[in-house]
Amino acid sequence: MDRKRIKKILKDLSSGKTGLDGAMAALKDFPYHEMGFAKIDTHRPLRKGFPEVILCRGKSLSQITSIFSGRKRSGMLMATRAGRDVFEAVKKIRKDAVYYEDARVIFAGRKKPASGKTILVATAGTADIPVAEEAAVTAEIMGNRVRRVYDIGVAGVHRLLASRAKLVKANVVVVAAGMDGALPSVVGGLVSRPVIAVPTSVGYGANYQGLAPLLTMLNSCAPGVSVVNIDNGFGAGYIASLINRK
Repeated sequence: MDRKRIKKILKDLSSGKTGLDGAMAALKDFPYHEMGFAKIDTHRPLRKGFPEVILCRGKSLSQITSIFSGRKRSGMLMATRAGRDVFEAVKKIRKDAVYYEDARVIFAGRKKPASGKTILVATAGTADIPVAEEAAVTAEIMGNRVRRVYDIGVAGVHRLLASRAKLVKANVVVVAAGMDGALPSVVGGLVSRPVIAVPTSVGYGANYQGLAPLLTMLNSCAPGVSVVNIDNGFGAGYIASLINRK
């Protein structure tokens, strides 16, 4: 339920095009739709400007498809941490659904038109790309221009310096890094824009599934670096979009 839909319902009621019962039927799922195992936040687009996103991890295939079936067929829908099996099931419900395999994202509907300045998404290594792609795809769906610069970690810092011109031109920079998680601090020392650091679970034993880079990023001495949770590319892309579209 978005602002445009509510206005139409009220106008139709005011003009007599629809009756009170019709308006009540249209608003019956406002502000959420009860499904027993889930409460779909139909108020989210009106409140936040973007619909509720489905996290597929931890949900059964039948729960995911039921949620997709219960949402407006022509509206914007996004799901994260989705495997191809989930996409194939969703595709039967939403013919316009597309799958971003690296990002593990399903999207149906029309993306918001790209506007504002550029968000740059960077990774320390190639293994960090799935998390970075989740951030990049999220930002693109939300209507942002996104550039990608991958595999520029501190183990070969000349690669980072070669991309410095792209970094400083961006309005927001998202940096995904595992192992020691040092890259966001270095980037934060080079740019004047906000840096959103994303610790990834990539690394050997003492990486502790992303805990080590998380602590490194939280302890960054570079001003302007903020940190999201481990592997939370979606959260980074969402925050970057809010900053970029201000």
